[in-house]
Amino acid sequence: MHRYLIKRTFPAGALDGLDEAAKNKVNAVNADYRVKWIRSYATADKTVTFCIYEGPSEQAIRDAATANKLPVDEIFQVPVTLVPDGEDLVAQ
Repeated sequence: MHRYLIKRTFPAGALDGLDEAAKNKVNAVNADYRVKWIRSYATADKTVTFCIYEGPSEQAIRDAATANKLPVDEIFQVPVTLVPDGEDLVAQ
């Protein structure tokens, strides 16, 4: 599996109804593509998110997003993790 950072832009208010059921639905669809949602970070106005995903390929990430009707602005494969303490560089 590879790790990816996905930038998404949403219309204002689009994430207001994001509840446990909606998250579970996204995760179920993702599983069909062997994609796993790890974590997301949102701007204060909730119009831009930066999401960490794992999956077999960038195309699998895009296919899962399309199936979930989620926007994709940019995708970056992020195989290296920089940590503030401990080891300086950890490659995946």
